[in-house]
Amino acid sequence: MNLAEAEKLLEASPATAAIAARELLAENPSDAAALRLLGASLRRLGQADEANAAELFAIDASGNDPDLIRASQALKARDYATAEHVLRSVLSARPNDVLAIQTLGEVAAAMGLLNEAEAHHRMAVSLAPGFHYARLHLANVLNDRGKSGEALAELRKIAGPMCEFAGYRMLLADALSKVGQSMEAIALYREFAESNPRNLDVWARLAFLYKAIGQREEAIAASRSAIDAAPASGKAWWALADLKTYEFSEDDIDQLKRALDDPRTADEDRVGLHFALGKALEDREQFEDSFDHYRRGNERRASELKYDPHALTALAERIRTVFTRQFLESHAAAGNPAPDPIFILGMPRSGSTLIEQILASHPLIEGTAELPDIHVLAASIHPDASHGYLDRLASLSDAQLRELGTLYLERTRIQRKTDKPRFLDKMPNNWAHVGFIKLILPNAKIVDVRRQPLACGLSNYKQLFGRGQEFSYDLKHIGAYYRAYVDVMTHFDAVAPGTVHRVVYEQLIEDPDREIRRLLDYVGVPFDEACLRSHESDRPVRTASSEQVRQPLRSDVADHWKAFESELGPLKEALGPALDHWDDPQIP
Repeated sequence: MNLAEAEKLLEASPATAAIAARELLAENPSDAAALRLLGASLRRLGQADEANAAELFAIDASGNDPDLIRASQALKARDYATAEHVLRSVLSARPNDVLAIQTLGEVAAAMGLLNEAEAHHRMAVSLAPGFHYARLHLANVLNDRGKSGEALAELRKIAGPMCEFAGYRMLLADALSKVGQSMEAIALYREFAESNPRNLDVWARLAFLYKAIGQREEAIAASRSAIDAAPASGKAWWALADLKTYEFSEDDIDQLKRALDDPRTADEDRVGLHFALGKALEDREQFEDSFDHYRRGNERRASELKYDPHALTALAERIRTVFTRQFLESHAAAGNPAPDPIFILGMPRSGSTLIEQILASHPLIEGTAELPDIHVLAASIHPDASHGYLDRLASLSDAQLRELGTLYLERTRIQRKTDKPRFLDKMPNNWAHVGFIKLILPNAKIVDVRRQPLACGLSNYKQLFGRGQEFSYDLKHIGAYYRAYVDVMTHFDAVAPGTVHRVVYEQLIEDPDREIRRLLDYVGVPFDEACLRSHESDRPVRTASSEQVRQPLRSDVADHWKAFESELGPLKEALGPALDHWDDPQIP
């Protein structure tokens, strides 16, 4: 019996197909196709261990295939077009060649096509569940796509020698960090740091985690270790500055200036060095020199990006067009009715972390993190989650919207460590998804945190974000972004009044008791004194404001932006009417 005849037996009689596969293997033990058939037959017969062995032997045998060797070489040479062409040719002849599928996933990931990469890796794992190499790649792509909870679940399925692989342990630490399991992540990073004290990246990650859990001295020590490893590292110096409460010494400032004057300092380090020196000089009230370094750091960072402010304007207009009062009312009964989520959104650096800390201090509310799940679900409708998915919303049934709401609750469950009935999702950029949230989770609460635009804009300009927020490196772009955000939120005030509760940061600072009581009343939980003492909470905080929210509220910092007002002309111009009407009351 030849291979084609044996393969036809698989569905009707897997036992007979297994016998035929073994007969073929008796003639050629390295026959990858026969090994794949044997694995598939044994898996259908429930013989998982034997199936796993056959599948792994098939993968090893495929590694000797000249076409797959050629594709692998092209991938290493970054000749992705050749690699993809060869692999697709192989798969047209052998659709279940696991190694070809896996390698195609690696090609897609290298090209930045993470959605395709995930699909290929999932298929490889489904065909060969014991292929831990493919599962590791799947976990890596999931983590990169913001699905860190799913990545962690895949990593937990990996066993054997792969678990000792440095790449596995580093990915495990990163996924643990992103789902809030900070102490486990720290333990892994400490192992790396002890084995390689010159590893700058590990020290930087440790500094971030120590900062998140409020261990300030440990964060400083980790940052210092990073500087010891690389004295001109912009990442290491910015880690110190990003603590916000760290006071730079004169020697620190001299080191920063020498690093910037040194022509050998890499361009990628200069960005962080400028931001750190800007912070150091600001603390000394040398505002003109401080702003000059912020400006130079921002200009360098902006030159690395391809931010298009016009795309945001188009997005805001599309949101207003799609989410009419009639459209929202026609789907009022759709979505999952669970009231569990509380979304905190708005501009970055607006005070949203403070609101998160206040609400997370309530005994009925659990704090989580800046969750990517709304964006991921939008991308599941259309890859362009910032715009394209809006065109497809009208075609979704109420049942599909309800399924999306249910999926959000399932995806975020890994972030929840308690049985508290409510939980927080503090992703600021979700302001662009208010309508989507309303459709899939109609009873969720949405809190818009608003801060005076010049204060908020300057704070963004002074912040070197780890990723995203590409608008924040140009004052004009910041102003346009703030204006679009205000326009969208004003639209929802009009078409869905009462959906969004607004907290004005300056009003909160002025009268915290009044504003916190209003906030808790909107959320639907009784007042609790702990919310007035949120700075005493020891919960991890993963944002730039982690140190600041651990201090009592201070009204004297609200107007700090005025020291830089002479530099903010481009921001004022771009804000337009939002400069004067940013805190207009919500439409009743």
